[in-house]
Amino acid sequence: MLDERMVTALHVLSLREEELHTEHEPHVLFQASTIGALLDGAYEGDVSFAELAEHGDLGLGTLNSLDGEMIALDGGFYRADARGAVNEVDPRVRTPFAVLTWFTPTHELSVEGPVSHAELLATLDGHVPEGTPACAVRIDGMFELVHARSVPRQEPPYRGLAEVVADQQVFDLAEVEGSVVGFRFPDYSEGIEVSGYHLHFITADRTRGGHVLECRPRRAVARIDASTDLHVELPSGVDLSSPQASRETHEALNRAERWG
Repeated sequence: MLDERMVTALHVLSLREEELHTEHEPHVLFQASTIGALLDGAYEGDVSFAELAEHGDLGLGTLNSLDGEMIALDGGFYRADARGAVNEVDPRVRTPFAVLTWFTPTHELSVEGPVSHAELLATLDGHVPEGTPACAVRIDGMFELVHARSVPRQEPPYRGLAEVVADQQVFDLAEVEGSVVGFRFPDYSEGIEVSGYHLHFITADRTRGGHVLECRPRRAVARIDASTDLHVELPSGVDLSSPQASRETHEALNRAERWG
């Protein structure tokens, strides 16, 4: 069952494909499927990027068949392949998992570095409004290092995500200008979302990017968009009654999202 804290603090609205409608509300997060479904190898989604574009202009996710890491920025959708090379996403392509918002920052801060990844996240935490269960973040600037990863396209029968990332490609982007985008979700959302920070990176020239394992900004501007609403589109066979918030899920997410 859904955690009571999620019901009271992070309002979750579940939708089916036929219930999708254009949303332009600020501070509302839209999500296609759940991270629990992705962990189980559900790599075929029913939401196209043309449809996804109706629900936000900043976010992250992946493509059908787990074909790389997706970065949404300024209304554009980009795919970082297994080598970190970036190309634009065809609007007809579909996604099995994505999180998006109409980015409307409520807080802004300067980051003077270089600072470590842990220091950066602690600084962000210190500026998130008290009582905010979830937020979107965008960090623009110069980075001493972005330690990133992506994954190769998968073929059926699909393996679970934690197993797939054993084959992930890890790479470093040094002295690079670009943007980190992503979200922070509470611990009790695990199984529906990635708890803590989930971040992707793309260079300013839109040629390189990936899932952030670590980043060290030299100087940057960070913006935070606080939110309490999450709208989740549920593919057939996926529901929110059992988000799998278990020790096994936690360990699998750590391997899938933070290993490197």
